Order: sequence, then C-alpha cells, then structure tokens
Amino acid sequence: MPYYSRFAVESVGKEPLTQTIDIHPRPDFRRDTFASLDGTWSFAFDDADRGLSERWFDPGHALPLEINVPFCYQSELSGLGGDEIHPVLWYRRAFVRPGAMRGRRVLLRFGAVDWSCRVWVNGVSVGGHEGGYTPFALDITHALRDDPDAPNDVAVRVIDLPDRAQPRGKQYWRRGLTGCWYTPVSGIWQTVYLEAAASPMITRVHVAPGIDSGIATVTLALDEIPSKPITVSFGIDGVVEDGPFPERPTVCEASISTREASFPIQLRGVANDDPFGRLRLWSPRNPSLYGLTVSLGDGGDRVSTYFGMRKIAAQDGEVLLNNVPLYQRLVLDQGYWPKSLLTPPDDEAIIADIRWTLAFGFNGARKHQKIEVPRWYYWADKMGLLAWGELPSAYDYTPGAARALIDTMQAFIDRDFNHPCVIAWTPLNESWGVPSIRADKKQQDFARTLYALCKSLDGSRLVSGNDGWEQVETDIFALHDYTQEGASLEKRVTDIERVYEKGLIERAAWAEGVEPDYSLPFLLTEYGGIAYSNKGAQGEMGGMATWGYGEKMASEDAFLERFEGIQRAVYASEFCRGTCYTQLTDVQQEVNGLLSPERAPKVDPERFAALNQGPGR
Repeated sequence: MPYYSRFAVESVGKEPLTQTIDIHPRPDFRRDTFASLDGTWSFAFDDADRGLSERWFDPGHALPLEINVPFCYQSELSGLGGDEIHPVLWYRRAFVRPGAMRGRRVLLRFGAVDWSCRVWVNGVSVGGHEGGYTPFALDITHALRDDPDAPNDVAVRVIDLPDRAQPRGKQYWRRGLTGCWYTPVSGIWQTVYLEAAASPMITRVHVAPGIDSGIATVTLALDEIPSKPITVSFGIDGVVEDGPFPERPTVCEASISTREASFPIQLRGVANDDPFGRLRLWSPRNPSLYGLTVSLGDGGDRVSTYFGMRKIAAQDGEVLLNNVPLYQRLVLDQGYWPKSLLTPPDDEAIIADIRWTLAFGFNGARKHQKIEVPRWYYWADKMGLLAWGELPSAYDYTPGAARALIDTMQAFIDRDFNHPCVIAWTPLNESWGVPSIRADKKQQDFARTLYALCKSLDGSRLVSGNDGWEQVETDIFALHDYTQEGASLEKRVTDIERVYEKGLIERAAWAEGVEPDYSLPFLLTEYGGIAYSNKGAQGEMGGMATWGYGEKMASEDAFLERFEGIQRAVYASEFCRGTCYTQLTDVQQEVNGLLSPERAPKVDPERFAALNQGPGR
C-alpha cells in the first residue's frame, strides 16, 4: 500500500471511519492526531486565469478533472500525465473533521506545492505559500463548519511559471527534455494532511547534539508568547518507530515564558538499554537514535521527534565524524521515478533506493538539486546512510531569485535540522544561478550570504559553498571532473598544487580574489558518470538521443573496466577525502545510472562494490 494513503487516524471523506495509524508524513515532527487528505481531488487547468474572477474557490464550483494527490499532473500516477505547460492550476476536495480533532486547533499541512499557492476553506481565504520544495501549515480552525459532521471544502490555486528565477533544480523550464534537465513538477507533489494542535502551539523543536559533553540542546519555539510561564516536559528514550510513540520517561522539566528558548539535556545515564549509561553515537555502522517528546503543561501541545548524537567537523584537511576521520563514498541521487517523477511512489521505493545505495558500496548520498521528502531522510537516519542536503538551483541571478533561494535554504534547514544523516548543506552547485560568480563581486557576496546563512542557522554541519568550482567561502573544497580515462584523471588528482591552486578542469577552482585554502578537505564530489544503457534502455525519447558522459559502454565488463581505472586514479590521491559517483539511477534521457529508471541493476552490485571500497573501508 502506498505510503501517502496510510497517513490517517480516520478517513476524511464524507463518512468518517476509524483506521489504524501506520506512519506519519514527518516522523521528525509529529503529533498524535493527524489525518491524510491524499487521494482523489477535483482538478482544473486555468490557462486563461479566470478562476479568481469567477470565484472557483467557492464550495459550489465544480472542477472538471480528477487528480491523484500527491502526484503532479505531469506524472503517470496522477491519473493525467503529459508535458504541457499549464501555469495556473486548481484543486478541490471535501473532508469531514475527524472526531479526534473536534474542539482542538486544526492545521492544514502541505509537504510541498510547486511553486506558489493560495488556499481557501469553505470559501474563506486561510493563507498561502511561495516556494516549491518546502512545507507549510495553515491554521484553518476559524474557517471550519460549526456542524462537526458537515463536510468542509478546501480549494487550492497554484501558480507555476516556467521561470528560470525560481529554485527549480532539475526541472526543465521549457517543454520537452534536454541534456540533464527533466520533466518539471507543478502543483501539489508531497502529502497533504490535517493535524490537531493546542494553544500555545509548538512550531519548532531543534536538537543540537553535543557528543563531547553528552548534552543535547533542545531549542523550542511557540507560535505566541505564553500568558504565564508554562511547564515543559522532555521525555527521551531509544525507541523510534512509525507507530504511536510510547510513553517516555521524563528526563527533565523546565518552564518557558518566551516564544523561543533553549534547554540543555544531559543524556549520559538516560539510555534505557545500557546499565552503564553510555552515550550512543549515530554513525553509518551504528545508526542509534534517541526519541524525544516535548509536552507543554497538563494537556497542552505535544510534539514527538527524534535525533542522533553525532558530530561532523572539518579539520586539517580531514572530515571528522564523531572525532574520527571519515572517507565519504557518496552517490549522486536525483530522486526521480518513472511514473511519479519527484514524488516517491511509496515507502518501499525509498527503502529500496537506500538498499541499492548500500549494496553498491556507498556510505552516503548527495541528494542532487532536490529537497527530498521527509520520509527519505527518516529512512536514511534509520538505515545509516550519510546525506548531503542540496538547495535546488535557480538559473538566472535576479533580486527575486536571491530572495527565493534564501527563503528556501532557511526553510530547508528548519525542516531537516534534526536528521543525523544530513552532514552537509550545499547552497550552490556549479555556479548555477550565479553564472558570473568568478568575477562578479555581487554574486560572490551572495554566495557568502548563503554560506553565512547556513552557518548561522546550523553551525553543527559542514557547508559546500559552490560545489564543483569557483569557490568563494566553503568548509569543503569540492571539485567536479568527468574525465573518463583513469590515467588522465590520476595525473590531475594526485598533484596537490594543481588541485588546490587551479582545480581539475577548465573551470577555475576559486573565484577571483579568493586565495586557495589548503586546510580544507578536498572531495571529488562529481565524477564517473559512465554512460551505459543495457537494461531498461530508454532508447530514443521524442526524437532525442539518450545522454551521458563519454562514450557509451557496450557491456558490463567494459563498464567495470573503465570504473576500475577511474577508482585506481582516485585512490592514488593521498589527499582526497571522499568522492561522489554520478549516479544512482538513469533519469529519463540520462543514462549515467547504476540502475535503470525502473531500478533494475545495470551492473553487478557486488562487482561494483568491490571496486568502490577504497580508503576508509
């Protein structure tokens, strides 16, 4: 059963029915009472942009089509499909307020809507949002029907223009396909659900781990200033599951009288499965997690999350995980599926991708040009997979683009702060969106702004400032090189002066005026990309040939021979501290993957993994 249809306490159609809780869209920020609005919605294209003037948001207005939420209209699983560009979209559905939510604040939550939207409940405007990859919540309590058994109507208007100034990632801004850009995703593409809350309401629970002190610092934010100090209870244990959170022992109590406050919690001695009270650290080999429940007063708001005690740092040319040198073997993962595009079809698909990643010998994934759904990060946390969080790029540099990138980066960090798998943020990639950064001081200052934003909001993780080349400010010296011949690549990556002074390929390693920094750890964060389409080959797509780096390989043996040469070159470098191979799967016309788009392995994972186990095994 697909995950997006299992997020229910009760069904929310016209007839409420009791249903067992299975899983929550956001295990890292969940309340006990929630209900899915995924499934069939009414839908319409509004190419003439008549909906507002004709009041399509009124409950009585019928929309002519149906769509399966949370899949975008361009995808097969939406029930529609096609690559036509429709800038304005409308959605509608009815729901009955679940019984468990009656008498409580009701939030309408959207995982992501691309690009901007406005929402009405029973014809009343309840708010909107801008940003295609980030979540938002609207308090709809005031707009609900007084009769608790009466159906409520929700309408959503979405605008998604083919605008290069929007943070798009790999979504092509024209119709069709080109190079390594793919079918865009418009409208609702992550889950929609209701959630019951109280007042004051908890809006943020961030946990900053301190492994050296054994202290986890919890920063709590509320939606309003309490009228009087409120007791806060923190319960911690090691049980992190999808089902209802068990009652947790209260490890400390405090009070809060402001909208935001921080509380240090000593973890040594609270592990319920260790009589010696030793701190359990999160790592790929031992992905230990702590569950945390935060409760306000007696009968007040209550939110459950989890976190991992782990530390990531850069020092003297090394990346350190929990104070131990870490060699990263990452894979570039773009998170596209043939029938659902950016939306994972179900939890099983997420788990399968992580299992394939591990089977090929990688210990992490660089989620490329996509803010992945929260459940991907949840499973990476549980299964011990490192992750880099990368901001989807815009492709024009404008004041509007700069603002949108800043807003999206801030929301990205805010949502995924507690995931221990995430060890690095990447605000820019290959100068996309800042094409003149090498010499343009304004664009260089913008790169510094993004770097400083990441560090100011989250000083616990590393930042790869402009992954690929033309670095300005960064914690990781990250370069890209798709040289296909091992001997040529070895000459480049073993010459430390060439690497740190000039970079690897024709693009400069540093922006003008920026001095090379030999103290930064060097990682080859895009390489390989061996083109090979043997199983599930895409062939010609709409008259356009498949695309990949270098000459396409004709057999598995030829592929592995080339990969072995490339790996030998990389491991010959005494100062390289990690790699990111391109890529996990083929995506539409691009055939650089280890798996076909349908997730059939194109090469033997065991043979590949044997070559992929170098330093840090």
